[in-house]
Amino acid sequence: MTSSVPALLLVEDDANLRLALRDNLENQGGYAVEEATCVREAREHLGRRDFQLILLDVMLPDGDGYTLCRALREEGVATPVLMLTARTLEDDVVRGFESGAQDYLGKPYRLRELLARVGALVRRSGAAPVKGLRFAGYRMDLDRRKVETPAGASVELTRTEFDLLAFLVRERERVLRRDEILDAVWGRDVVVDPHTVDNFVSSLKKKLGWNSTSRFAIQTVRGVGYRMEIEAA
Repeated sequence: MTSSVPALLLVEDDANLRLALRDNLENQGGYAVEEATCVREAREHLGRRDFQLILLDVMLPDGDGYTLCRALREEGVATPVLMLTARTLEDDVVRGFESGAQDYLGKPYRLRELLARVGALVRRSGAAPVKGLRFAGYRMDLDRRKVETPAGASVELTRTEFDLLAFLVRERERVLRRDEILDAVWGRDVVVDPHTVDNFVSSLKKKLGWNSTSRFAIQTVRGVGYRMEIEAA
């Protein structure tokens, strides 16, 4: 994905609908799409990077789109929101707009209309896609491959260290096997001792200045691999 491709966050708990919508947005709309199935996952994605548009289902397993949208606006998040829902009564539509959504589309939707509305909202946002990750006050610029501490100091990482950190941050809170990390960072065709990962994790901790008071931790999962844990701001 290049920085010219608008990034969308799709928040939808229906697996079939979510996968179909993602395929259409990527293949016909040309967008880069990340998926969330609930409010918690949506929060995790929003904490990692910026998006040009959020497509938000109203009814979610751990909350509702109205409440999430309102909370984002109260927190100063200005990313446009397009609500997708089967609830199309006037009161529901008004509630969606009052919560801070820019548009509201009822299910089942017509694909051409959906793509047109998405395109209009992305253009209206006027925001250049930001290709970066954030965690515990640190900032990662994926285009320039630079990392800054919460204090603004640069962290010098090798190419592999940078790729490893980006992978850990993207997959935060998930237990990652060593072979899974090797495939993602070093490549499937590269033969590397699995314990090479241990050395790189140790180097990352040192360069990032990790200590017991840090708001993040790269936890060792004995016999398996690692898990990146990040304290909420």
